[in-house]
Amino acid sequence: MMNHVLGLFTHPDREWKQIRGDKEETISHMYLTHTLILAAIPAISAYIGTTQIGWVIGNRAPVMLTHESAIWMTVMSYIAMLGGVAVMGGFIHWMARTYDANPSLARCVAFATYTASPLFVGGLAALYPHMWLGMIVGVAAISYTVYLLYVGLPTFMNIPSDEGFMFSSSVLAVGLVVLVAIMAFTVVLWGIGVGPEYTN
Repeated sequence: MMNHVLGLFTHPDREWKQIRGDKEETISHMYLTHTLILAAIPAISAYIGTTQIGWVIGNRAPVMLTHESAIWMTVMSYIAMLGGVAVMGGFIHWMARTYDANPSLARCVAFATYTASPLFVGGLAALYPHMWLGMIVGVAAISYTVYLLYVGLPTFMNIPSDEGFMFSSSVLAVGLVVLVAIMAFTVVLWGIGVGPEYTN
């Protein structure tokens, strides 16, 4: 798995072909060996960053979350990321029929996981929760994720590049909807009192 993740950062075109040629995996195996591990990177990083380092506003002391609050938010964000990958994999599988591609659901979940790798790895920036660092790393991670999507989908689905562009654009639009839905769900939770608790 990690070889593929590294390859997507160094030579994405070649790596997508290798991923397409991999043997078939079940969804449970894919989640256990890939998605669960990658999604844990930003969740654990955010827990450490918000409880051990905190963030500074002006000249005040660092603001940190309580361990109980941070654990709850870590678990919820981890579940949201796993759910987001599943939804995206399901949409890619459903949409593939429009383009005469017949990948299995497990392979579509694999594609969604590998495409989101920059976002997961970029989550390491949460170890030091500084606004500018988060913005720079976040923009870079999102940009590279979009690049992997547009480069990888035609290769992975073995479809022409013009169809791949339309397919990728549809996937990107659904991904934005999923992101907004997760953010809205977070706001609802905070509204009913399941929000962060600070140490100071």
